[in-house]
Amino acid sequence: MPEIIETAVYHLDELSDAAEEKARAWYRAGAFDHDWFECVYEDFESVCKILGVRLDTRAVRLYGGGTRGKPCIWFSGFWNQGDGACFEGRYSHAKAASRKIRAHAPNDEKLHRIADALQATQRRNFYQLHAVVTHRGRAHHELSMAISVERDSPVSQEMTADAEDAVIEALRDLACWLYHQLEREYECLTSAAVVDEAIVANEYTFTEDGHRFG
Repeated sequence: MPEIIETAVYHLDELSDAAEEKARAWYRAGAFDHDWFECVYEDFESVCKILGVRLDTRAVRLYGGGTRGKPCIWFSGFWNQGDGACFEGRYSHAKAASRKIRAHAPNDEKLHRIADALQATQRRNFYQLHAVVTHRGRAHHELSMAISVERDSPVSQEMTADAEDAVIEALRDLACWLYHQLEREYECLTSAAVVDEAIVANEYTFTEDGHRFG
């Protein structure tokens, strides 16, 4: 004969502190099965366009068939040494990048410095510098990007002595900036306040010790 077993269930605010933490851990473990980072990627694409970086794309399959181009951006994080972000693409001078980046992100001084460094280096080279960025190895951080810099001079003039290092440093700083944006978004989404709000909104219930019920 089947038996009926009664179980007392609790809402988040009815749990003990220890059980609350267990409930939050359950939510965090399954909360990131979606592309939570897409909004950060979208902003990064806008930043790249302003700075003159054209991200490469790779084909990804759609659920309904067919494919679409997805930017070549990768990251790993956020707990281990060697975590970071990287990208593939091509860089060339973009007019008024310093002014436009300040309009896009008025309080982001790191982005301002990146734009200014690229602008100053281009100016010294008559705006003829371009770079190719490729990913190498299995790690995903700024040093996993191979960056080649050249000057497209009609008279074969060499780039200034500092140009290659300056462009490489600025593009790697851009990858570091992306990683910090991803890290900040992750920390926000996993904060107790945001997790509690999601648990309450979805009306999840738990056993007394904080295990998900149902």
